[in-house]
Amino acid sequence: MSETQQPTGPDLQAGIAEADLADGSMLAGHVGQHAVLIARRGAELFAIDATCTHYGGPLAEGLMVGDTVRCPWHHSCFSLRSGEALTAPALNPVRCWRIERDSGQIRVKERIGAEAQRPAERRIPAPAAAERMVILGGGAAGFAAAEMLRREGFGGELILISADESAPYDRPNLSKDYLAGTAPEDWIPLRPAEFYPQQHIDLRLSTHATAIDLERRQVSIAGGAAVTYTKLLIATGAEPLRLEVPGKDLAHVRTLRSLADCRGIIESTKAARRAVIVGASFIGLEAAAALRQRSLEVHVIAPESRPMERVLGPAAGEFIRSLHESHGVVFHLGRTVAAIDAQRVQLSDGARIDADVVVVGVGVRPRIALAEKAGLAIDRGVLVDEYLETSAPGVFAAGDIARWPDPYSGERLRIEHWVVAERQGQSAARNMLGRRERFAAAPYFWTQQYDVSIDYVGHASAWDSIEQHGELNAHDVALRFRRGGRTLALATVFRGRESLEAELAMEQGRSP
Repeated sequence: MSETQQPTGPDLQAGIAEADLADGSMLAGHVGQHAVLIARRGAELFAIDATCTHYGGPLAEGLMVGDTVRCPWHHSCFSLRSGEALTAPALNPVRCWRIERDSGQIRVKERIGAEAQRPAERRIPAPAAAERMVILGGGAAGFAAAEMLRREGFGGELILISADESAPYDRPNLSKDYLAGTAPEDWIPLRPAEFYPQQHIDLRLSTHATAIDLERRQVSIAGGAAVTYTKLLIATGAEPLRLEVPGKDLAHVRTLRSLADCRGIIESTKAARRAVIVGASFIGLEAAAALRQRSLEVHVIAPESRPMERVLGPAAGEFIRSLHESHGVVFHLGRTVAAIDAQRVQLSDGARIDADVVVVGVGVRPRIALAEKAGLAIDRGVLVDEYLETSAPGVFAAGDIARWPDPYSGERLRIEHWVVAERQGQSAARNMLGRRERFAAAPYFWTQQYDVSIDYVGHASAWDSIEQHGELNAHDVALRFRRGGRTLALATVFRGRESLEAELAMEQGRSP
């Protein structure tokens, strides 16, 4: 989905002086009512739509890297030559525009047709139809892989097996605008229903894989069917952890992972006055913010002394707590849930809180049982190499289950972030086609809570120090998590370009 950006800047149809566009720079303007970005790289000029196709971010405020531009909002990357969305979370391309140069003037004329702007290398003959790619999992990684296989010209059979009852959807929005009631449901599907038959993707919903036979290259399906594969991608994702307390199975106690979960919570809020959130994770806090927008009284229970301190440090933890309290959220920190009944939640210190709906957000566990049963190498996740290939040739893993060698940190990482999963799915797809593309993207996620957006690049499980530049309360800050003289991760509030620069540095092996 994207939002409409109102055109600003110069009239590019009337033209600007070439001298006003320096090498390596970008400029936002308009052609009629269309916002257009022009960019210069040496003697080359480019013009594309100025608005990111993900959530409508202003590309001119982003980062130009070679002949690409990265969005400052959620780090999507587009080709300036073709408009293609090169990296997630954007999936749709931007349109390109024709440029004329005359007597030191640059003029942007009309949009280029979609077929004409497709990269020539994508017009290659399709692979043999006898090939069959099978993807287990219809989440971020599985969908991104299926979409990229077709985008890259794969013409064989493509089967996407998903245990979910719904076609692939935008999961981050479930705890943000959709839960808050400010995003319509037609924003949620990643592609319309007709996309799958049009792209000849055999999407099998509510379908459970029960076993993988590596020797026969076969996946068994509940009910007795079996599917053979040429290449296999395991992207089974993660499942939410459950509370192990009396009352955990009551109807008003819910987790927030699937679209069905979110719909159930939204339905329960129609007659609710008070919600209790168990867990001060990003999901829990985003849900707290969303339910406050629905005018529910919200209480948050968590064992830590500050929300998100383990990930963002004490100063940011205090800031997040104050932000939520300023919107009326009540915290019960340093405590856990002892029991739940039809009307109340009992805490570990004996206190009781009235609750019409309880949302449990205490973490997830990777779904690795299939991979483990098949005999793949496992170590706190499915082990993959730099190409996302498992210990079995022709079998790949991506997303929440994959534990990969991160070149920047020098560690093996397994990270449960939406953008990481999408980008791994895209990379795995290209490698299933034999491209041998090393996965070297820096981990990235964002969270939106009320009017505050926090971006996080890299990964820091522990740090020696946190360097703060700017002010949290002014919503203008960068936090650098440092260990051994290097910045392992960077968290920013409304410093999109700085976050992009850190991401690029990590990709290049430099400490930002």
